[in-house]
Order: sequence, then structure tokens, then C-alpha cells
Amino acid sequence: MRDVFREATPMTCRSPLPDLRDMMEKLTVFEPTIDSTVETQSTSSEEMIPSSPSPPPPPRVYKPCFVCQDKSSGYHYGVSSCEGCKGFFRRSIQKNMVYTCHRDKNCQINKVTRNRCQYCRLRKCFEVGMSKEAVRNDRNKKKKDVKEEVVLPESYELSGELEELVNKVSKAHRETFPSLCQLGKYTTNSSADHRVQLDLGLWDKFSELSTKCIIKIVEFAKRLPGFTSLTIADQITLLKSACLDILMLRICTRYTPEQDTMTFSDGLTLNRTQMHNAGFGPLTDLVFAFAGQLLPLEMDDTETGLLSAICLICGDRMDLEEPHRVDQLQEPLLEALKIYARRRRPNKPHMFPRMLMKVTDLRGISTKGAERAITLKMEIPGPMPPLIREMLENPEIFEDSSDSNDSGAAAVVPAPNIKRMGQRQAAWVKGERPEWVRGRRRGSKSRYKAGFKAGKARSRDSPDNNGEIRQGDERSEMSVRAEQDFALE
Repeated sequence: MRDVFREATPMTCRSPLPDLRDMMEKLTVFEPTIDSTVETQSTSSEEMIPSSPSPPPPPRVYKPCFVCQDKSSGYHYGVSSCEGCKGFFRRSIQKNMVYTCHRDKNCQINKVTRNRCQYCRLRKCFEVGMSKEAVRNDRNKKKKDVKEEVVLPESYELSGELEELVNKVSKAHRETFPSLCQLGKYTTNSSADHRVQLDLGLWDKFSELSTKCIIKIVEFAKRLPGFTSLTIADQITLLKSACLDILMLRICTRYTPEQDTMTFSDGLTLNRTQMHNAGFGPLTDLVFAFAGQLLPLEMDDTETGLLSAICLICGDRMDLEEPHRVDQLQEPLLEALKIYARRRRPNKPHMFPRMLMKVTDLRGISTKGAERAITLKMEIPGPMPPLIREMLENPEIFEDSSDSNDSGAAAVVPAPNIKRMGQRQAAWVKGERPEWVRGRRRGSKSRYKAGFKAGKARSRDSPDNNGEIRQGDERSEMSVRAEQDFALE
């Protein structure tokens, strides 16, 4: 067995060796093929797949800001600086800023104190070497190469109806109020040098001209489209409420600033002192100041006529029977003035609201004028002209002493009534209703009492104690004159 085993063992051990050698030889033979395949695949893969990006370079480290020693973001305008100092220097140069140091012009500038003194900060910017010439004024304009759109002024065209309205109002104004160039001026030497309480000669002339002006204003109102379609009561109310406004507006448009004079419709020209002595009194400077405010507006006759019509046809006047109809008549006047004023001044759109503001100023002057008329009654020897009395809305304020005092003593207007009159007009100038008016409602059957003795004048129909309707039996003088002399019906 041992021999057999010995003989068999080498045979068994020898047999696998050639196979292993053969296998090794085979592996050695195929090695280059495998290497070449791998190399070919590697080369083709390198061509198809892009190489990974190289790592970014380390960030550049700049020196601290030369101005405030804060962290620098780079070199700006020639020196290493932070974003804050860069922007501060650019804005200062582009806007030509001029700063002031409130100390000794030697403030310490660092990142904590740099915003405390702009003067010293800008000075240090120049000291460290920032270049003024390096600042480009157009650098931050995003639309540098984009053509700017040319914005043409908006065109305003009057419609056919508004054009006709403007023509009618302008014609009515010109035919009832001649322009300054059409008048033959003349002057008077009466009390032209010094102010007095009242010059009776000038007062007589002034009151005569004022009466004629009131008649012309009534004629102007009659020619306004739609005015005569209102009730007689509303026509009278509007005329009495706005007559003084239009008087002031008209006389102020005839102001000559070079001579500081005003010219009336017959050509009479008075200076400031003579206007004071003619009856304006303390109202004189206020009127002349308003006339000076009209000059920059450069209003022509058409605009003056439209503004006068707006003053007259105004739905917020007291005691109107149909205020909504008055508002309807005023709306096209406002639209016509807006379009006409903007068409005449396409580059000055603010002129229209400035004109409307003058309506409020006129109401304030009218309030002062009514108060002046009350004191003026105490200064003149005779009665106030009747149309002027009616224009001031409360004729019984100016009653003679014989009518109000049987003993013949001088008539005294009660102070509370005067005060209430001013309060009423001032309240309506502001668009407010005084406390003693707030309880009144349109259409109510209770009578309206204004605090004056003439509580029945122009009262509405009201029931008596038996429930029967009774007509108001008192009519104002202007109502009678309007129906008879001026034929408003």
C-alpha cells in the first residue's frame, strides 16, 4: 500500500502543475489585451465625460478700509475701501454735497464714528487718495442707452356744449365789465396823501359807482345760461350772497401794481390811500393784497367771467329752494374753466386749483366787507344806498334811528347780532353749519330764524295755528327791483 501510495502520490501531485503553469502562461499572454482594453476605455471615457472643475482660488485679502479701517471690499476710486465709504464718497461727489463740521474739523473717523461727521469723513477720503475724477455720474443709470419716451402735454379740447358755454359767459362778462385798456382813466386829488376816517366826497362817488356795478352784475347773471330758469327766490339769494364777491373780484382785476391803484368802471382811478378814505377803511390792505395775489394767475377776461359765474352759481348758499339745480348749473362751469385754463397753460396744470382757491378768499373778504359796512353806517351822515343794503342780505341792520327808536336816539346795532352775522358767513366760507343753523332742515315747516329782527323776510310758506297755509307777506327790496326793473322773470 505504501508503495502504491508512494507511486501514486507523485502522479497526483504532478498532474495539476502543468495546468497551473498553462493557466499562468495564458494569463501572461492575455495581460496586454486586458491592459489595452482598459486603457482604451479610460481614454474614451475621458473624452466623453468632462473633467471636474478646478477648486476656486483662495479669496483675495485686501487691506482694511483706508478711511474707517473697516473690512474692505476692494479698491474703489483708487484706494482700498469698504462699501460704506465707497458709497458715501460717490454720493458726495455726484450731488456736490457741502458738509459742515460742528467741532474743530479734526474728528476721528473709524467704523464706529464715521457717520458722526460727514465733513471730516469726506476730507479723509481725499487725504487717503480717493479720486474725484474716478466717479462717473452716469454709472448707476440703468436706462443709459434706452431712449427716453417723450411725454407730450395732455391736450384739452372743449366739447361743443362747453365751447358754447364759454363763449356765452365770456361775452356776458365783457359786455357788463369793460377791460382796463378800454377805460379812459382819470384821477382826483381828494385826500390822496394821507388817510382819514372817511372822505364824504369820495364816499358819494364810490357808493354811486357801486350801485351801477351791482346793476351790471345782475345783468351779467341774467345772461348766464340756465340762471333765469331758477326760481326767483333762488336768483335773489344767489345774487345777494355773491354780489360782494364779484364786486371785489372785478375791482381787483383792475389793479395796476406799478402805481398801486385801482380803476372803476367809469375810469376813476384811486390809490391805496384814497380807497381807504372812500369807505374801505381797514379792509383796504386786505383787498390790495388779494389783488396782488391775482397777478401771477394772469387771468384773461374769459377766466374772470367763468370764475365770477362759479362764485355766483354755488349750491352751498343759504336759503336756497333748489340747491341741487344750482349744483347742476355749476358743474359745467367748473369743467369749462378747468379745460380752458389748462388749454391756455398746458405746462401749468396747477393754475386751475389756484383759481378755485380764490373763491374761498373772496368769501373771506366778503365777510370782512359786511362787517365794514355795519361800522360804515355809523360814519356816513345819510342812509346807505338801497341796493348796497340789499346786497348785504340784512337791510334792517341799516335802518334809520326813526324806524328803530321812537325817542330819536341814534340807532345801535346789537353787538350779538353783528357777531352772529360774521359767524354765519365765516362758517359757510369753511363749509360748516353753525350750531344755530344745524337744526334746520329743508322742507320743514318751521320758520328759519337767523338771530335778526327780520325773521319773517323771505320765509317759506308755513302753517298757522289753524293748520292753514299762509304766504310770507314780506318781500325784500331787491326782490321787487329784480322783478320790476331787471325783469328776471
